[in-house]
Amino acid sequence: MTAKPIDFSIAVTDGNARAGTLRTRRSVIDTPVFMPVGTQGSVKGVRFEWLEDEIDARIILGNTYHLFLRPGTDAIRHFLGLHKFISWERSILTDSGGFQVFSLSERRKLTEEGVEFSSHLDGSPCFISPEVSMEIQSALGSEIVMVFDECPAGDAGHDATKISLELTARWAKRSRERFDELQAAGQDTGFLASEGLSGRQALFGIVQGAGHLDLRSESLEKTVEVGFDGYAIGGLSVGEEKSVMYDVLAHTAPQMPAGSPRYLMGVGTPEDMLTAIGHGVDMFDCVIPTRNGRTGSAFTSRGKINIRNAKFALDGAPLDPECECSVCARHSRGYLRHLYQAGEMAAATLISHHNLYFYASLMRAARIAIRQGRFSAFAADTIGAMSEIDVNGV
Repeated sequence: MTAKPIDFSIAVTDGNARAGTLRTRRSVIDTPVFMPVGTQGSVKGVRFEWLEDEIDARIILGNTYHLFLRPGTDAIRHFLGLHKFISWERSILTDSGGFQVFSLSERRKLTEEGVEFSSHLDGSPCFISPEVSMEIQSALGSEIVMVFDECPAGDAGHDATKISLELTARWAKRSRERFDELQAAGQDTGFLASEGLSGRQALFGIVQGAGHLDLRSESLEKTVEVGFDGYAIGGLSVGEEKSVMYDVLAHTAPQMPAGSPRYLMGVGTPEDMLTAIGHGVDMFDCVIPTRNGRTGSAFTSRGKINIRNAKFALDGAPLDPECECSVCARHSRGYLRHLYQAGEMAAATLISHHNLYFYASLMRAARIAIRQGRFSAFAADTIGAMSEIDVNGV
């Protein structure tokens, strides 16, 4: 019997919230978990040593679209996979490239076969289909592979969303078929033996449907019918109202297979993640922590602050007095503001580091609260505390 590519178990439930463990061939990952985004094989501004030792990230993301364009599949194969290329020994999840391709609205042509598009780097013609996406992700060697899907706009009408959903379902089946062929052939996995590893990749399906709850149910049914190792909710935080996203989560997450990981793609803020955990979501990714870090915005237990504000110039306090990261242990708000004013790149690095630590700590606290049977109160108290700055202007 072929070994399972991942092993997922739920230890405790608290309402719909779940605390569990996801095991891959490279990592043991406690859930709920936030996965830092390494778009081009790097989590922007943050060294892997910090991710491993202090933040303790067990899994990060790689971006199929960007890595396909640069350095390219042949280069990744030359280095025996993405792990070797970037010197990261823990788990990697790779997206399919679908979201990035469909964001190129002016430079793409969609057909049943796949998507033709112009590279944003040099304008050269490119093509990605479900099969091509599976082949790229096979070469990347990630532990978790995502199917190739179409992501409709958050405010897409019912008819347009249904057409998109049906295409995504057909592409999911094609992704599954090509993925299974590659796994059976051992494509691009010979390098694993040199690391003492074995086992195939896992494949996750994606549920679409925009803000239409009936279409979310239909998409989920079609995706489960194909059968995957895990299931993702896609197409949220793409311009829809926050209330729409929360309605979709409340409707969709509890219906997803209970014995499989549930992944909310590209979301989000601390409040979004706590809300989603309450509905039964296990996995998250988002560029927000590092993107905000590069613009001087820091997440704290009392809300988000912008360190560029003049009121922090003489502030000797850490970014967050309740945070135990090395940035808060060493540096003041006044110093970090100085770095930004001086144009020092260390400012973005330090605040990105803090933000990722804050996200990891939030997930750790959520797991503890679930195991103690007090997640609902924990989420309400935490969200309330994080609104303090907005309310009181601290």
